[in-house]
Amino acid sequence: MTTDTERPRSGLGRRQRARLNRGIQYAVLAVVLVVVAVIADWGSIARAFFNVDVAIAQFPAVITTALVNTIIYTALGFAFGLALGIVLALMKMSPVGPYRWIATGYIELFRGLPALLVFIALGFGVPIAFQLRFDIYSTAMLALGLVGAAYMAETIRAGIQAVPKGQVEAARSLGMSPTRTMITVVMPQAFRIILPPLTNELILLTKDSSLIYLLGLASNEYELAKYGRAALNEYASLTPLLIAGLCYLIITIPLSRVSNLLERKYGSGVRTKGGHGGAGA
Repeated sequence: MTTDTERPRSGLGRRQRARLNRGIQYAVLAVVLVVVAVIADWGSIARAFFNVDVAIAQFPAVITTALVNTIIYTALGFAFGLALGIVLALMKMSPVGPYRWIATGYIELFRGLPALLVFIALGFGVPIAFQLRFDIYSTAMLALGLVGAAYMAETIRAGIQAVPKGQVEAARSLGMSPTRTMITVVMPQAFRIILPPLTNELILLTKDSSLIYLLGLASNEYELAKYGRAALNEYASLTPLLIAGLCYLIITIPLSRVSNLLERKYGSGVRTKGGHGGAGA
């Protein structure tokens, strides 16, 4: 009587296949890099992106004017947006219906509008419609703050709701008023929770500040994007844009590191749906 015996499995094991797949991917990447290195016109690339003379000519104005103005515009917008965001968050949590409706309408409106339209409305629409003209710093503060507040309000609201209710009950049992409880007990704990997402919001506002160049700036009001574009037209080289990009990284990379440190220290923070950045904010 013959019996069928199971043949041993042939071929590579799972780990061996994984190593083979990684080896193939590395080989393909190496081939692509070699091909690019051979066919690229490195002279033209160096002249376009790494023109030393053009790079030197950008200093110190790219730091003393463009970078400083970018930081100022961002700081003004973040401060205004944070203050307005706190108000909106409290309104949305209010037992008074009209407050909730106003806050909800505002948040949905400005989370749905591109930041570009807000800049244009404040820079051109408001002066035409109401004969009310803002200086460039006020425009940056209002445009960035109005958009940022809609996102920060949701983050702050989520942070407040994340504070254990027992903390509130304990404070009230000690005779604290609702206002004092919110200021001295709830808000400090909520802000510790929401520090990481607020830091990310600051990074987004830093990048959104580039939109202000559309409104027309005097040379002493240039931020990094406008400065890079003006220098691009002057020198017919992409090197100024590279310098401007590096200056943005000087701001955003440390902020990203701070956000990561805060996440590790205080947890992952509060995540809210949606996001914004650039003209599509």
